[in-house]
Amino acid sequence: MPVWRRDVRLPERSLRSFLFVPGDSERKQAKAIVSGADALILDLEDSVADAQLPAARARVAAMLRTHSNSPHVQLWVRVNAVSSGLLLQDLVAVLGDQASPAGIVLPKVNRAAEIEEVAYYLAALEAACGLTIGVTRLLAITTETAEGLLSLSQYPAQFRAMPRAVTQRVAGFSWGSEDLQTSLGTRGKFDAQGVLTYPFQMARSMCQASAAALGVQPIDTVYVNLRDASGLERELAAARRDGFTGKLVIHPDQVSAVNQTFTPTEAERERASRIVAAFKAAPEAGVINLDGQMIDRPHLVQARRILGE
Repeated sequence: MPVWRRDVRLPERSLRSFLFVPGDSERKQAKAIVSGADALILDLEDSVADAQLPAARARVAAMLRTHSNSPHVQLWVRVNAVSSGLLLQDLVAVLGDQASPAGIVLPKVNRAAEIEEVAYYLAALEAACGLTIGVTRLLAITTETAEGLLSLSQYPAQFRAMPRAVTQRVAGFSWGSEDLQTSLGTRGKFDAQGVLTYPFQMARSMCQASAAALGVQPIDTVYVNLRDASGLERELAAARRDGFTGKLVIHPDQVSAVNQTFTPTEAERERASRIVAAFKAAPEAGVINLDGQMIDRPHLVQARRILGE
């Protein structure tokens, strides 16, 4: 009988690009599998009409049986929200003894308790399928409702109260603006200068800070203007600057830019290696001098993050 594993963690290399693919489109799935994305999100939620959901579940299950063991791309599934009444049917359809997703993307999360609830569903299904319990990870989209946005500040305390087997399943947080706009009733997301208005800046910042507080991966939201490559580059630069380590993607043409942005440059890796080496050479030092610059322990943490240590 499978038992809770206490050592289930994120892979050492963070996933840079998560490409959404409609669950009912074999043509788009075939194109996505060779896109170079680190992960595909086979979608059973917004991109699938209600009438097509049974067919989409069957199609996603077939995709998992064919490609879930690929060494080049991870397959994740976005299920319907806890509040939808469709979640359990989605999970039963895609978790099986023949193939299962690397992770589940959970949308429209209103509170941390929903993440815990889904973790227990996954544990029961993993046990029934003979899978190692804890192997299916969770990426929570935490800002798609007003309630979800307001509850993020409570996550650190609430996660501390949860079993470790639940919290270790969580791979990352992302944020969403399209559904949040509907939830808030705003007329737009950007001001006249093209800058996110305060409610959406808050959602973005709260997502990143909450992920950092809990030690999970912060994933930036989608960029929806497919014809604006320069706009995508600006948004990627801002995301990397502000601590995000990956991005949700809606078109294969965006994957290369996303992967490049979230891959450390050779210069960054070389400097990070020198910082790590310098502290190894002086293990008792709290501060070292490197190239005339004061380097302390926070720099060491960042250097190890760049190197994936």
